[in-house]
Amino acid sequence: MKLARPLRLLYVQVLLAMLLGMTLGHVWPHAGALFKPLSDAFVALVRMMIAPIVFCTIVSGITSLASGKTIGRTIVHALALFYLLTAVALALGLVTAFVLRPGAGMHIDVHHLDSSILAQYVKHAQTHGLVEFGLSVIPETMLGAFEKGEVLPVLLISLLFGFSLNAYPRAGRPVLALIEGIAQALFRILAMIMRLAPFGAFGAMAFTVGRFGIRSVGSLGLLMMSFYVACLLFVALVLAPLARLHGFALWRLLRYMREELLIVLATSSTEPVLPRLIVKLEALGCDKGVVGLVLPAGYSFNLDGTAIYLTLASMFIAQACDVPLSAPQIATMLAVMLLTSKGAAGVSGSGLVALVATLTVIPDLPVAGVALLVGIDRFMSEARALTSVISNACAVIVVSMWEGACDRTRLARMLGVAEPDRPNATDTAR
Repeated sequence: MKLARPLRLLYVQVLLAMLLGMTLGHVWPHAGALFKPLSDAFVALVRMMIAPIVFCTIVSGITSLASGKTIGRTIVHALALFYLLTAVALALGLVTAFVLRPGAGMHIDVHHLDSSILAQYVKHAQTHGLVEFGLSVIPETMLGAFEKGEVLPVLLISLLFGFSLNAYPRAGRPVLALIEGIAQALFRILAMIMRLAPFGAFGAMAFTVGRFGIRSVGSLGLLMMSFYVACLLFVALVLAPLARLHGFALWRLLRYMREELLIVLATSSTEPVLPRLIVKLEALGCDKGVVGLVLPAGYSFNLDGTAIYLTLASMFIAQACDVPLSAPQIATMLAVMLLTSKGAAGVSGSGLVALVATLTVIPDLPVAGVALLVGIDRFMSEARALTSVISNACAVIVVSMWEGACDRTRLARMLGVAEPDRPNATDTAR
């Protein structure tokens, strides 16, 4: 028996699975919490594909770029845009905290907080400072980069490998052909794995609602609302005008990415959609070399959702614990956050890790105040992930246009009249 046409679409299946998971978690909380392995298994399956797909994409992309000068210029432009967006995100989170004041009137005595639950986050924060972050980019062995599956070490290996193939084009031609053949096989495997996305979404939502429930929100509801408002403002007031300035509509891009956005919403992670975003952005007309460089780098250097969270959460703790902050103290906090928002990339619970890393540098704010946020962090991680993945997709298109590496006609056609299932045909073509 064939499914009705709408039910064949992945984003419809994911949406229905999320609704079913939320219903199960609400009606039978204990049963819902047992379905977490479904989400973990799906994320693990996609994560195992990230390192080899990033490697193949970047290597083949570098060999398609004109020169090392072009590659260097692309990286510089991408990093400049990343830091500009991060600075704006930090400022927006700060303004939202001042306007809505989510922690005002709580009068929390920091000495009564249970800071023992922060041990794991403090440990990660201490081992992910700026120097440690820089050294972590260099893997212990070349194969070790693929074993751990972290994006930045794989990015480094891919750049070196791609440059070496460019230096000896004739000798490297068979190697490049092999890499492109492996890439086709990897994308086909990925297409099979993505069919399991509804099961992952079901497990994630059943666990989240069953384990935490609505009671865990409690008096911190204003903070959650403030954070979601700040994320929506960032998308509407920063990313949408940036897209319009470069000739495309952000809402059309969001519609084009709806399957990926639903997966991010369900899993609270951007990792499961990285390989698929590479395919979709190339299908929009962005040069595969630019996509291969900018998108993986953005996953570590353009965490705008986390940036908004850092300033908003820090000011919430200050307001809740009645800690006044002067203008110089706030300026110092923002400067530190420009670094800590990058240093915790790829770490589980990266938002809380980055927040702890920030507060340990600023003695005026109590680190123990982070304990207030642990219970609701899971409910804010979805917005962090969604904001960051939207920002990165937009940044890839913008940098591609700056580099003259975007087919604007194809971009307009794909965003304007593309059928919902057209990107899947791209997977098959690869």
